[in-house]
Amino acid sequence: MASKSPSVEVEVEDRVVRVTNPDRVYFPARGETKLDLVHYYLSVGDGIVNALRERPCMLHRFPTGVTGEKVHQKRLPAAAPPWMDTVRVHFPRWNRTADELCVTEIAQVVWAVQMSTVEFHPWNSRRADTEMPDEWRIDLDPGAECGFDTVRRVAHVAHEVLDELGATGFPKTSGGSGMHVYVRIRPEHGFGDVRRAALAFAREVERRTDEVTTTWWRKDRDPTQLFIDYNQNARDHTIAAAYSVRGNPEATVSTPVTWEEVDDVQPGDCTIATVPQRFAELGDLHAGIDDAVFDVSPLLEWAARDERAGQVTPEVPLDG
Repeated sequence: MASKSPSVEVEVEDRVVRVTNPDRVYFPARGETKLDLVHYYLSVGDGIVNALRERPCMLHRFPTGVTGEKVHQKRLPAAAPPWMDTVRVHFPRWNRTADELCVTEIAQVVWAVQMSTVEFHPWNSRRADTEMPDEWRIDLDPGAECGFDTVRRVAHVAHEVLDELGATGFPKTSGGSGMHVYVRIRPEHGFGDVRRAALAFAREVERRTDEVTTTWWRKDRDPTQLFIDYNQNARDHTIAAAYSVRGNPEATVSTPVTWEEVDDVQPGDCTIATVPQRFAELGDLHAGIDDAVFDVSPLLEWAARDERAGQVTPEVPLDG
C-alpha cells in the first residue's frame, strides 16, 4: 500500500532528518507507523543513546514493517550523511572489516529508523577499544515450556549472587520472553575471558536452583528450565539494547526495570505505546550504570576453579 504522504522532515536537535513513507504501518497489532517509531525513539532519546553510545551496532531492519523481510545489517548504508559516526571492526573468520554505526547522538538513531531500523543490537565494547568489553550481559533465556514466573525467580537468584560479589546489576525485560541484566565492567579483559566469567557466574546460579541450566546444546536442555546464555558475551554476539523496540507486531520494548519491579512487570505491557510515559516519569533507569564498575577477577577465579574440576568452557568462533 502506498504511503499517504511521501515524506516528512523531523527536527532532531540541530539536525533535520527526512523520513520517507511515514505512514507505512510497521506494527499491525495497534497500527503504529514508521513515524510513530521515530517519535518513540525521540521520547526515550537519552536512554537509547546511553545504551548505544560509542558501541559498534548491528541494525535489524524491516523495510516493509515487522511482518515482512528482516535484514541484519552490520555496515552503515553508503547513503549515510557525514554526521553519522561509525567504528571499524574486523571479522577474523572472513578477514573482512565493517564500518558499523556508532551512536553518539539521537539524530543518528532517527536516521537509522528512517532506513527502516527497528531493533538496535550493540556490541558490549566501545570504539576506544572494540576488543575489550566493558559490559557483562546476563541473558535469562527461558526454555519453550518455561514461564515468566521462572524468569522472575531466577532473576532474584542472580541478584543475590551479584550482591555477594559486590556487583551492581541493571535489569531489563528482553522485549520477548526473558530478561537481561547488565553489569558495567572494567575494560581489562578480552571477550574470551569475559565469556568465561559469565559462564562461571551462570554455573553458580545453576548450583542454587534446579530451574537453571548451562547445558550448551539446546537439544540436550530440559525445556522447562531457563538457560543463562553466557554466549551473549562472545565477540560480535549482540542482543537488543535497553529501550530498543523488538520486531514483533505488538512493538514490545526491551525496558529497564528496578529490582523491586521484577515480580510485577508484564513484558507484554512494555511497548512503544506505554514506555514513553514511563520514561517521562522515571527517566533512564540505566543512567547510573557507568558509575558502578565491577572487576570480573573473582569470576575468573571461579572459572579457573571450575576448569580444574573438569568443567570445560565450550568454544565458539571468534565472530559468531
